[in-house]
Amino acid sequence: MSQLRFETADVAGVRFGVSPVWETVSSLWVLRDPIRNALHLPWIDRARTFVARPEVAVAVGPLRELARPRAWLPDFLTPPPPGPDVEFEESLEQVRATPPAVVVRDLLATTPRRPLGPFGQALRTDPKAMLPALVTALRVWHDVAIAPDWPRMRALLEADIAHRGSQLAEGGAGLALAGLHPTVRWAGDRVVSDDPWRLDFHLGGRGIALNPGVFTPQRVLWNLLEDSPPGGTYPVRAVATLWEAAPAPPGDPLARVIGSGRAGLLQLLDSAATTSDLARRTGMSAGNVSQHLAALHAAGLVSRVRQGRHVLYRGTDAATVLLRASRGE
Repeated sequence: MSQLRFETADVAGVRFGVSPVWETVSSLWVLRDPIRNALHLPWIDRARTFVARPEVAVAVGPLRELARPRAWLPDFLTPPPPGPDVEFEESLEQVRATPPAVVVRDLLATTPRRPLGPFGQALRTDPKAMLPALVTALRVWHDVAIAPDWPRMRALLEADIAHRGSQLAEGGAGLALAGLHPTVRWAGDRVVSDDPWRLDFHLGGRGIALNPGVFTPQRVLWNLLEDSPPGGTYPVRAVATLWEAAPAPPGDPLARVIGSGRAGLLQLLDSAATTSDLARRTGMSAGNVSQHLAALHAAGLVSRVRQGRHVLYRGTDAATVLLRASRGE
C-alpha cells in the first residue's frame, strides 16, 4: 500500500493531460505480453510486423531494453505532461533535455528489480553520448507503431480527461482522485493506493500531473521522486472500445425512423462522450457526428454541457424512452 500526502496547494494543483511518450513506451509492454493484453490484439498484430523489420528492430533496441516487462522504468523516460495538449515532439524534448545526473539516478533506481542491460549500462556510464540513441528509438517507434492510431487513441484519452473534469466540477479533487481506479481511494488529506510499492510520499505543494494510459497495466503507476515533478498514470476508461468496429444496428426499428447514424449515436450516449470520441467509436467523421448531434439536440434527445475545452453529449430521458420502445421493453 502507498500513500500520497496532500497539502491545500497540492489539491489545487491536480491536473490532467495526455502523454504521447507514455503511450510510446508502455506499448512495448503490451507487445511482449499479448496473452495478458488480448484486447489490444488488433494493434499487436500490426506492431509485430513493424518490429520485425531489421532497421526498426535495430533503431528501437535501446528503448526495448529499458521498457522490459515486470521491470521498473527509469522515470526520466516518461515525464509527466506539462499541459493538457502536449504533442509528441514536446514530450520528446523533455526526455532529450534530461540532465545527465537525473538519467543516472533514474537508471540506478530500477536496478533493485532487475540489472541493467548493455545499453542501460552504457547510458549510465555516458548519458550525454548515449541519450540521443534513446531519443531516436522513441521517435522511430512512435512513428511506425503509435502515430497511425494516435488520433483515435487521443480521442479516447481526451474523453477520459473530460470525464475527470466533470468529476472535479461535481465533487472536487477527492472524487476525481478516488475515481482513478478501484485500487485508489481518497482519505481526507491523502491518496491511498493498494499497490505493492509501499510509498509514503509528500507532494509538498507541487500538485500532481495525471494522465490516462491506453497501454497502462491494471493499476495506477506513480512517478514520485523528491526532485522531480510528481506524476501518475492510470488506465483509461473504455479502453476495450478502442479497436471495436463501428456499431451497426441493421433491422433496428429506430434506425429506420431516424437513420442508422443517429440511432447508433443514441445507443452510445448512455454515458457522456465528446464528438471526437463518438467519431472514433462509430467510424464516422467528426463533421457527420456533429451534424447528427445537432439534430438530436434540437429534437430533445441529446443534452450537451461544456467542461473546459470539451463539450460533453449525453442522451436525455426522452432518448431512453425511445430506445426502450424500439427494443420492445
